[in-house]
Amino acid sequence: MNALMYANFGITDFWTFLFGTIFIVLLPGPNSMYVLSVAAQRGVREGYRGACGVFLGDFVLMVLSACGVASLLKASPMLFYLVKYIGAAYLGWIGLQMLLGCWRSLRAGPEARAAAPQELRESKPFRKALLISLMNPKAILFFISFFIQFVDPQFATPMLSFGLLGIVCELISFTYLTALIFIGVRLAAAFRRRRRLSAGMSGGVGALFIGFGAKLAAATL
Repeated sequence: MNALMYANFGITDFWTFLFGTIFIVLLPGPNSMYVLSVAAQRGVREGYRGACGVFLGDFVLMVLSACGVASLLKASPMLFYLVKYIGAAYLGWIGLQMLLGCWRSLRAGPEARAAAPQELRESKPFRKALLISLMNPKAILFFISFFIQFVDPQFATPMLSFGLLGIVCELISFTYLTALIFIGVRLAAAFRRRRRLSAGMSGGVGALFIGFGAKLAAATL
């Protein structure tokens, strides 16, 4: 029994974890929508900056989960509700800003449209993606409710188990976000030719972010 546990590095039912993680990562969420939007508007390099913010945010959530914050949130409903409502408000605020940006873009004159690329260049996709990742309802619930179920509490070095599961998560996320970045770059040419299409995508992503915020606000442990 102990030999088998060590052979699996304290990970229980790895294949269920792998396929479950792939399915969860492929579900649309704030992280993927933001990286796709950045890549479509600003190109591959900025898309990867946003992706790096997502990777760091996920890593922080993994570490917090491994350190027992998931158990703390489960034991303290008030703390859980505080965290989730702050996250929901932040995601809703981002969505509202995107909707307002869409409305301004559709109403703007030529001078304002010419100034838009400069505004995009001055934003910081890494920092924003990091905050979005930390407030991402899908990621929070994944690491609190799903991730920790596959670590055997009897294993002598559970941090090794968490580390290996974390590497698997990050590799799947990297592959998926890379695909989205290059899809976004493909869309960029169409957006440059069609201002209304670009504004429509921004507004659509904004509406999704408001939906993500509402979903987080309704989440339960």
